Amino acid sequence: MSLLFVHHRIEAAPRRWQAVADRLSKQGQPIYGIWRSQIGRPRDELQALTVWTKPTTAATAEAALTSDRTDILAVSSETLSPTLRPSDATAPSRQGNYAFRWFATPPEHWPEFLDLCAAAWPGFESAYDSQVIGLWRASGDRTGPGMDEATGAGRHAGVRSLLLTRRPNLAVWERSKLPEGEAEAAVRARLSRRYDLCDWTVVSTATLITAVDRPDTARWT
Repeated sequence: MSLLFVHHRIEAAPRRWQAVADRLSKQGQPIYGIWRSQIGRPRDELQALTVWTKPTTAATAEAALTSDRTDILAVSSETLSPTLRPSDATAPSRQGNYAFRWFATPPEHWPEFLDLCAAAWPGFESAYDSQVIGLWRASGDRTGPGMDEATGAGRHAGVRSLLLTRRPNLAVWERSKLPEGEAEAAVRARLSRRYDLCDWTVVSTATLITAVDRPDTARWT
């Protein structure tokens, strides 16, 4: 089964992010996950991923997700193709610190970029109780403004991709940047090489509104 994902960035009216998220999660659309800002994005911005088993466009997926635009000020969406992960439509369900990292990588470096991911992920996950949810390649089929500073669309050439990783909390985020021992140092070397291959990258963190184990009630951004 071929899967297509769509990334949606939703600007809610002031103090209405929770109400908007509650409505979106109950609409019955193919929701993969809905996240709220933690660090790096505005408080009232939501990010959502929808997953589709049939061909669709960013505009069609956006219209289905946000058919009720109450308390929604703006939406931008883009279709994504899964690469190494995910291999199915099983949605993330555990609460934690989710990092949305966008890359713009020169096409000639993209194969090595993928190889480095595949080599680094097992060690990364075992060392830090963390999970790589997915790495998607952006298609360029999108809605929204001509240039998007949050995803690099319209601003950066090459292969744009979205890497989504889960860590238990922000303490593990910091811990994962400071390797201990040879095995962790090897993982960090691969990730650092990947970082150096790209022309541009940016990261923000979020927590999972659609988590089934526990809600996140902290006040972040």
